[in-house]
Amino acid sequence: MLETLKRYWGYDSFRPQQEDIIKNALGGKDVLAIMPTGGGKSVCFQVPAMMKEGICIVVSPLIALMRDQVENLRKRGIPALMVCSGMSYREIDIALDNAVYGNYKFLYVSPERLKTTLFQGRAAKMNVNFLVVDEAHCISQWGYDFRPDYLEIAKSRSKLEGSAFGTPPVIALTATATRQVAEDIMSILDFPQPNMIVSGFERPNLSYCVRRCEDKLGQVLKLCRGVQGTGIVYVARRKSAEEVTAFLQSQGIDAAYYHAGMNSKVREAAQNAWKSGRTRIIVSTNAFGMGIDKPDVRFVCHYDMPQSPEAYFQEAGRAGRDGQRAYALLLWNATDIKRLTQMTRTTFPQIEFIRDIYQKVHSHLQIAYGEGLGTGRKFNLDEFCKRFRLMPSDVYYAIKYIELCGYWVLTEELEIPSRMTFTVSRDELYRIQLGSAENDAFVKTILRMYEGICSGYVQIDEEKIASFGRYSILAVESKLKYLSSRRIINYIPKIKSPIIYFESERLTPDNLRIDPKEYEERKGRYVKRQETMIAYVSSDDRCRQQQLLEYFGQTDSKPCGVCDWCLAAKR
Repeated sequence: MLETLKRYWGYDSFRPQQEDIIKNALGGKDVLAIMPTGGGKSVCFQVPAMMKEGICIVVSPLIALMRDQVENLRKRGIPALMVCSGMSYREIDIALDNAVYGNYKFLYVSPERLKTTLFQGRAAKMNVNFLVVDEAHCISQWGYDFRPDYLEIAKSRSKLEGSAFGTPPVIALTATATRQVAEDIMSILDFPQPNMIVSGFERPNLSYCVRRCEDKLGQVLKLCRGVQGTGIVYVARRKSAEEVTAFLQSQGIDAAYYHAGMNSKVREAAQNAWKSGRTRIIVSTNAFGMGIDKPDVRFVCHYDMPQSPEAYFQEAGRAGRDGQRAYALLLWNATDIKRLTQMTRTTFPQIEFIRDIYQKVHSHLQIAYGEGLGTGRKFNLDEFCKRFRLMPSDVYYAIKYIELCGYWVLTEELEIPSRMTFTVSRDELYRIQLGSAENDAFVKTILRMYEGICSGYVQIDEEKIASFGRYSILAVESKLKYLSSRRIINYIPKIKSPIIYFESERLTPDNLRIDPKEYEERKGRYVKRQETMIAYVSSDDRCRQQQLLEYFGQTDSKPCGVCDWCLAAKR
C-alpha cells in the first residue's frame, strides 16, 4: 500500500483511518468512510484501485468535481476518463468502449448515467474492481443534498455481477453525515453488514470564529489584511460576489470573483489563477470549492450565513488542509436570520405552485401528455420566467422539488461544444469552387485537424482551429457560417444551457403525485438545519468545534482551545 501511495502521490505515510479504509476495501468489504473535508478521501479509493486489476467506477454528482479529479489523475500518469451530461452519444459510446477495452483505471460517471441502457450494457463487460460512491450523503433523504438518481446505485451494482471479480465492493465516502444519514447510506447501498469508519472530525489547526456585525465589508478587509496568504470569501448571491470583490480591489487587495453565471472559460481562468497563487482571494458563491485540492488556504470567511451545518462544515474545512494554522470566520446579523426565513418560503413553494410549474415546463417545451420519457431538452430559465411572468427563484426551487420527486433531472449549466460535419464527399470538395484560395486552405485545415468529419458530426473547437490556422476566432466563425450557407457543411455552434432530462412521461394533473406528508417532512428537516445554524451563531457559552462535532454525532470531543469562545475563556 505504501509503495503505491509513494509512487503516485509522493506521500510516505497515510493519514488517520486511510489505511483501515483501504484494508477493508482490499479485503472485499463494503465500507462507508466519513472523513472531514481535506481528510484525504480520494486516496481511500484511488490507492486500492491502483493495487488491483480492472477499472474503478466512481459515481460523483458534480461535473466540475469529476473533471478536476480526472485531470489530477492524468497529471499523475494514471489513465482516467469520465461520462456525464452534455456529452454526445458518440462521445459516450467511445468513452465506454475505452473503459471496456482500453487500459483505463478510473471511470467517473454522473448518477443519472447509471440507469441508461448504453451504460449498463457496457458496464456488464467491464472488470470492475470497486464501485465508489462519492458525496454519499446524496443517497439519503435525511441528508442535506439528496439526489434521487443516487437511489439507482444499488440496482446498478447488481448488474456488475458478471465482472471477472464478481460483484465489486462499495467504497462510500462523505464529509458530512449524521448518524441517521450514515445508517441510511449503508441500508440503501445494501451493505451485507454495517461497516463504517469515521475519522475524527477535529481540526486542531482550524480556529472557528463567529462575529455579529453590521459592517461586514470592514470585517472582511480586516481579515484579509490581518491574515497573510490565500483565502476564500463565501457569499450567498452572485451580485454580492462581484460587489465584495470590487470593494477589496478598491482597498488594494488582490481579489477575483467566481460564480455559476460566468462564462465557463472565464470561471476556469479565475479558478486556475487562484489555485496557482496568482490571485490571493477568491470571492464566491457555493459553486466554488468542490474537489479543489489547495492545501495552503489560510482562511475561509462566510460573508453570509450558510443554510445548514453540513454546508458550513464542508466549506469552512477547505482552510488549513496543510495542517498549518488557519481561520474560519462566520459573519452574521439580524438580516441573515431574516434571509434564512425568507429562503424557507422560496425553497419550498406551495404544492399547487409546484404542480402548476410541472405542467408549464412541459407546455413550454412542447411535450404532450404521455410523451417525454427518456428525453433531454435545453431549458432557459430566464426565457421561461419572462414568458409566464414568474420570479426565477420561485420557479427554480419548484423545478428542484419536482426533481426530488423523481420526475426529471435539471443539470448544471453546460457548455455543449460546437459540432460540424461535411455534407459533401472529399472528392466533391476538390471540385467545388469555394470562392477563394483562403477558403480552400481553411477547409484543408479542418480536414487535417479532425478525422472522420466527412462521415459524421465531430466536436470542434473554434479557438484551436484559429490557433492552428493562424486565424482570428471571428474569422473562423465567419468561414464556418459561410460554408454552412453554401451547404458544404452542417455547423452547430456551441451552446450554454441547463438541460432537463425527463425520468417520466408527462402526467395529467390528476396523475401527478406530490405527497403533502413528504413535502412537510422535507421542509421540517430544512428548517431544523437552519435553526441549528442560528443556534450555533447565537451561542456564546460553548466551544465552536464541540458544537459542530456533536451535530455529526461525535459527543466525546474536548474544547479545541483555539476558537473564539475558547480563547475568550482563557482570557
